[in-house]
Amino acid sequence: MTRGGLQLGRRPSLFGAATGVLAAGAAAGAAAGIAVERYVVGRRRNRDADGEERLGSRRGVPVIVKTRDGIELYAEVDEPAHDIGADPLTVVFCHGWALNLDCWHFQRAAVAGTARTVFFDHRSHGRSGRSPRELCNVDQLGTDLAEVLEAVAPEGPLVLIGHSMGGMAILALADQQPEIFAERVVGAALLASSAGGLDRVTLGVPGPVGRLVHRLAPAVVAAIARAPNLIEHGRKAGSDVGYLLTKHYSFGTKVPAARVEFVAEMLAATPIDVVADFYPGFAVHDKYDALEALNGVETLVMGGRDDLITPVEHSREIADRHPAADYVELSDAGHMFIIEHPEIVNAALRELLDRAADAAEERAS
Repeated sequence: MTRGGLQLGRRPSLFGAATGVLAAGAAAGAAAGIAVERYVVGRRRNRDADGEERLGSRRGVPVIVKTRDGIELYAEVDEPAHDIGADPLTVVFCHGWALNLDCWHFQRAAVAGTARTVFFDHRSHGRSGRSPRELCNVDQLGTDLAEVLEAVAPEGPLVLIGHSMGGMAILALADQQPEIFAERVVGAALLASSAGGLDRVTLGVPGPVGRLVHRLAPAVVAAIARAPNLIEHGRKAGSDVGYLLTKHYSFGTKVPAARVEFVAEMLAATPIDVVADFYPGFAVHDKYDALEALNGVETLVMGGRDDLITPVEHSREIADRHPAADYVELSDAGHMFIIEHPEIVNAALRELLDRAADAAEERAS
């Protein structure tokens, strides 16, 4: 089956030391935000002067959610353009590692006015407050998500949409409070995400060198954490390299330069030590058992075949362990397919929201 020139599959079957150090460093840097200097902002804005909406420019009603450990999480709420019933869906978007809520630009535009939507920055990301290192982990993000829901959507049906680490946060919440899914969550989307096994990811480097990258990456990230100021200086000095790395690790096809720069800016805005704080927790992330909480929840799982950060096998594994999920696999799509192929992602999300609205009505009756 094809859409927009992309092949979509549903439920396919599972199927030198110096170089390693450089690859590990490059991969960590790309994911971490070794990216373009701030001058690209002006370049991108000039290109957007032709009347197109500038990426990341959408704003909603700001809300500050103070967590129990004292961190202020920044959120924005977009209300529907008209009355959509007595008990409308609240759709909550959870972004990925080293990004911020602006990454949902295309999805935000697609659902604008049709539902009550919530976007928020994870702790230490975007406009949210900085967290102690010991609380920079997926389980804490699940706890934070529960507190965001309590603050901005304390009642009514919910749809939770997560990209990458945001999907992991949703699974962490399912593990901690499965009753929320049984009682309120009527839809969930896990996009380019993982329920476990990230300790085996080689970041696209094949064979023995890839295995070496896997072994060395934690040490490289630990070194980054010990010298953040030095690395930040390197980020600013290496804008051209950063642009190419962002393009390579974020996208599977040629996209407009403005989109590459948009992602690069988000990565560059995330302090390198924040990236290093979260990295170790991915190796121990294991939430396959939490998928049980999604039984009875309308679920979309989507993966990209060219994803080097959370390889498509992770999405396939989630779909295999959650047979009721609607699984969509995109060829020629990298980790940031929410920006690379927004029209396909948006169509799948609209279908999910329609099913979730029907499910909410059934639960209420």
